[in-house]
Parts: sequence; structure tokens; C-alpha cells
Amino acid sequence: LLYFFPTRAIYFAAYSGVKERLNAVLVPESKKVHMLSAACAGITSSTLTNPIWLVKTRMQLEARVKGEMASNALKCAMHVYRTEGLRGFYRGITASYAGVSETIIHFVIYEALKQQLRNSHHSFSPPLTLSPNSHDFFGLMGAAAISKTCASCIAYPHEVIRTRLREEGSRYRSFIQTLQLVVREEGPLALYRGLLAHLIRQIPNTAIMMATYELIIHLASS
Repeated sequence: LLYFFPTRAIYFAAYSGVKERLNAVLVPESKKVHMLSAACAGITSSTLTNPIWLVKTRMQLEARVKGEMASNALKCAMHVYRTEGLRGFYRGITASYAGVSETIIHFVIYEALKQQLRNSHHSFSPPLTLSPNSHDFFGLMGAAAISKTCASCIAYPHEVIRTRLREEGSRYRSFIQTLQLVVREEGPLALYRGLLAHLIRQIPNTAIMMATYELIIHLASS
């Protein structure tokens, strides 16, 4: 929870704020608005929360090597600062920025599917027509699941590269160098290692999160 909530709070606050401003100067709810909003939100969230996720990754890797969680988050953060300085907290940030492409793909597909849901509701006969502020939340969950699946399958390699870059004392130094090294030594399929587990975790998470986000927006505007 310590890692998840700050990331999502920053992300959705940035996405909503940027989207609102862009709708005022560009074609409202256009693909350009969705892409720019998602990109700004992704970069902002990644920049502000990378230290948190680095500590989480280090603790997970330490547990894998030693067979137990040897330190808490504070001790891990202090160790990173002592051995690598402030720059150490931003290892893997380039991969996170590359991962913004996943966010863009996800939101462009999601917003398109959401618009299709709205259009389908408006095409119903009057007794079945939903009010303009109503949402089919199960439909939104489905849209979120589909869009996240597509985005993850396309952009997943950045997850593998980011994890490698965050390893302590590793030989991985940059995004491109890590990408080339993994492909050369382990083959292209290594870039998709762990994809199934990632999808099992992310799809229901994203479906619930997006439906909740839409519910909050709906209640706030009603």
C-alpha cells in the first residue's frame, strides 16, 4: 500500500488536471488530449515515485537472494543513499519513462472503448437510455481490462529492463545497454519473462481501479 497509493494518487491527479487544461485548448476528448495527458501523468508519477519503487524492488531481490526479508524499507533506503547517493534512487528511471508508452496506449484504447460504450447507450430506445452522467461500470471494467492487456503485451519489455537496472551492483548501466545485453545473452523472449504473472496481477487491479476512478469522477460531478 505504501508503494501503490502514492503512485496512483499522483498519476490520476496529474491525468485529470492535464486533461482538463488540454480540453480547453485542443479538441476536447481527442486522442491527442488523451495521449498528452497520459504522457504527462506517467512522467510525473514515475519521477516522483521512482525512489519508492526502487526500494521495493531492492527488498524483493534481497529476499530472493537471502531467502528472507533482511531489512525494512527505511534501512534499505538508507543503504541506497550511503552506497549510491541520491542518484541511486533513480536507477531504472529511463525504463520508467519508456514505460510511459504503455500508459499512453492503455488510455488511448480505454478512452476509445469508453466512448463506444457511451455511444451504444445513446443508441438504445428511450426506456433503456442511461442519463448523460451515468456509467456502465462493468463495461468500464471490461474496457480497462482490454486496454491494459493490449498495452502490457506491447510495452512489457520495459518492466524487465527496469527491474534489471534496479538490481544492486548489477552490470546493467543504461536502458539501451540492458536491452542489448538481455537480447544477446538470453534471447528476445527474455524480454517477456514474467508477462503472465504481470497480467494476472494487473488486469483485475486496473479494471477495479479505473471503474473506481470513474465512479469518483461521476459522484464529484453530480
